Amino acid sequence: MHRQPGYDAFVAEDGDADALREAMKKVAVELKRADIPFALAGGYAAFARGGPESDHDVDFYLRKDDVQAAEKALDQAGLRVEYPAEDWLVKVYDGDAMVDLIHSPTDLTVTSELLGRAEELQVDSVEMPVLAATDLMLSKLLALDEHYCDFASLFPVVRALREQIDWPRLGRETATNPYAQSFLGLVAELGLTCQ
Repeated sequence: MHRQPGYDAFVAEDGDADALREAMKKVAVELKRADIPFALAGGYAAFARGGPESDHDVDFYLRKDDVQAAEKALDQAGLRVEYPAEDWLVKVYDGDAMVDLIHSPTDLTVTSELLGRAEELQVDSVEMPVLAATDLMLSKLLALDEHYCDFASLFPVVRALREQIDWPRLGRETATNPYAQSFLGLVAELGLTCQ
């Protein structure tokens, strides 16, 4: 366990997969009970679709209009809700395991349409909506910029999800991001796409 910079809480060490999975399941079950539309996102969405397991937190996408209802439902379920300085997410803790409720990821708006494309998948014994593979990769690629451009972390995800991705759509929707376009060019050159 370690103190996360900028927060007054201790968070689970990287690799505490059991605690993260339990937190993921609790949050998903409570959001379903409260009838709040959401989708598993980030590393655990990739994991649910066959990619590597995340090692630092769990991400859920929900619409901005649903954040307050989600906070209330999760607080009533005994989870700790915290408000970081960033205005695009809320943090929820189950013990030391951190879950991010994200309503405005980088250059991507969480809409009913985006959540509607999510697929119900069994994730560690709980059925929950999981971002579509193309939307998942889109969210990861749109986060690339001059301050964060880690292609190495994207390769395992692409390898695992490549047959689930709509490559032409991904190219169109990242056309204004040169870092994403560079990654897609490299992936194509390496023969990792299914086109």
